[in-house]
Amino acid sequence: MRVIKIDKKDWESGVGKLSGDYSLYGPVKQGAFHNFAPLEKGQMPDLDYVNTRMSPKSVVYPQCETMFEYTLDENQPDHHVNKEIPKDYSPRAILGIRPCDVKAIDLVNINFDNPEYQDPWWVQRRAALTTIALACNNPCSTCFCTSAGTGPFDDSSADVLLADMGDYYLAKVMTEKGEALVGKAGFDQDGSAEAGAIDDAAKAAEAKITSKIETDKLGDKVTTELYDAEFWEDVAFACINCGTCTYLCPTCWCFDIQDEVQGTDGCRMRNWDTCMSALFTKHGTGHNPRPNKTARVRQRFMHKLKYYVDKYENGIACVGCGRCVQQCPVNIDIRRVCDLMNRFEPGKECA
Repeated sequence: MRVIKIDKKDWESGVGKLSGDYSLYGPVKQGAFHNFAPLEKGQMPDLDYVNTRMSPKSVVYPQCETMFEYTLDENQPDHHVNKEIPKDYSPRAILGIRPCDVKAIDLVNINFDNPEYQDPWWVQRRAALTTIALACNNPCSTCFCTSAGTGPFDDSSADVLLADMGDYYLAKVMTEKGEALVGKAGFDQDGSAEAGAIDDAAKAAEAKITSKIETDKLGDKVTTELYDAEFWEDVAFACINCGTCTYLCPTCWCFDIQDEVQGTDGCRMRNWDTCMSALFTKHGTGHNPRPNKTARVRQRFMHKLKYYVDKYENGIACVGCGRCVQQCPVNIDIRRVCDLMNRFEPGKECA
């Protein structure tokens, strides 16, 4: 790891040099919100933002992608054969991604790249990705990242961590990918003498995070007892199963596969899906093991805060970005639910 200094007056020219070697993505103002989007040649990421409405996981895991194409026309060669659609695995870089969102990509990686299963499209896109994280000097009031395994200046997952120091950035270059990118951008001014300023800024930012959760007892809970807790009816009462929480979440990874056919030509597509949907677990027989919204809401929180905890033993499946807290139309709050689960004791009602 080394620290370099980037004068903001040099930032635009440096980013411009990257466009020939990388497909660039960054936060872009879209109406009242910021979202991550491809940057056109000469377009700069808008780093004057707090957080994006949608997470940038779609850069690695598209919301909708065509997997295969086929023809049912028996007069055509290779009819009834799925042919993989060519995909772009060229180098890409996300500029200005928040540390919590980088951590989320690593968390989702556990599902798509593990000893039992490697999703080829995820693996190749992840290998092609370089992440330039932007530290949070002023976290949102709904952020609870410091108690969810990350933080506003977390550098454990990013290739480069940028810290905004006013007229310049201090950048911690963490990986070989990061070294390659800053080299191509021409950022080479030594900033080691000011490295301590990053630590000071990190402490100041962490002090602004007043929202916290406790997760220390989740792993000790008996799964079946927590599953049968009485508070689930109350938690789910207001839910309308809209799925907003899951589509915004940077750590949700569920998908559905569908065929789209027009005439004799068709394609097989993978689309993000949501456990909030009544169709998500409906069987071909018509049976649905999660037939009501209480069962579906319970599944969402049990997966993130209990099943994942027990399976991987590396924390919760949440990075504390606060998107679901901000955007839920009926104000269901994962922080409250986590507290109920963490404090739960059989036979004792949690207030």
